[in-house]
Amino acid sequence: MEKTKVAIIGSGPAGYTAAIYAARANLSPILYEGFFSGPAGGQLMTTTEVENYPGFPEGITGPQLMDSFKKQAIRFGTRCITEDVKGVEFDKYPFIIKGSKTYAEAKSVIIATGATAKRLNVPGTRDGEFWQRGVSACAVCDGAMPIFREKELFVVGGGDTAMEEALFLTKYGSKVYIVHRRDELRASKVMADRAKNHPKIEIVWNHELAHVDGESVVSKVTLKHTETGEETDYSAGGVFFGIGHTPNTSFLGNEVALHDNGYIKVMNGATGTNVEGVFAAGDVQDHVFRQAVTAAGSGCQAALEAERWLAGQGE
Repeated sequence: MEKTKVAIIGSGPAGYTAAIYAARANLSPILYEGFFSGPAGGQLMTTTEVENYPGFPEGITGPQLMDSFKKQAIRFGTRCITEDVKGVEFDKYPFIIKGSKTYAEAKSVIIATGATAKRLNVPGTRDGEFWQRGVSACAVCDGAMPIFREKELFVVGGGDTAMEEALFLTKYGSKVYIVHRRDELRASKVMADRAKNHPKIEIVWNHELAHVDGESVVSKVTLKHTETGEETDYSAGGVFFGIGHTPNTSFLGNEVALHDNGYIKVMNGATGTNVEGVFAAGDVQDHVFRQAVTAAGSGCQAALEAERWLAGQGE
């Protein structure tokens, strides 16, 4: 069985940053980067251009950025394990990490498994179609890209996430349509009113996204009326799913405390969980910002907190 002072579960900006800091503190961390659960590197591995990460004025692709993170973590002594974590035992100490092939014993654990954007299975929006070629699930991440500027953009959803996405996109698109399958929004009144009253936003009631088309990028969407079944084509420069995220916490069982929305509870605005010696970083505990740079920052926090906690235990 592998034994380590720090086990990091997850390999996005939070996980790799935690690994860099833990490795430089001579804690010799191991990092479970995943396999079947998703690509090593997290959500950025499915992102083409990253233009808002500091230090890259010309932008960088998500995979290139994550490859640099990983190389830096390995340079300082992180050992990456290409396995999914199937479960954990935090009621024992040292803690037990159950990988898909191996087990590990850890004096501290940093959970950095992120959150997965919810997407609808609509023709034209899938991987290998127009996903990341005009279809996105993060307006803040992608909305400022040139392909969306001065175009008619479509946001799918009816909650606060969709309203936030639509309002953000008004900075760049010529017009923003909110596509909602009912005749009443689920969003809070203040967010709904902001969207309804914005001159560049139009809500398409009782419709759902039926199809997305284009050549190299999105150029047309087809909307279907939920009651009559009638379909209508619209010119479009982009489609954004605004239907929320699912935190990747199912493998934890009941081992740490979660919020009602499934995100990990952290203490006092930092990264500690209700289990001493277990920390959480990145999108798995952040349902507000969900950005690469904030994830990296919390990965740094988690590693520093783990180091201090271990020192307090005489490690």
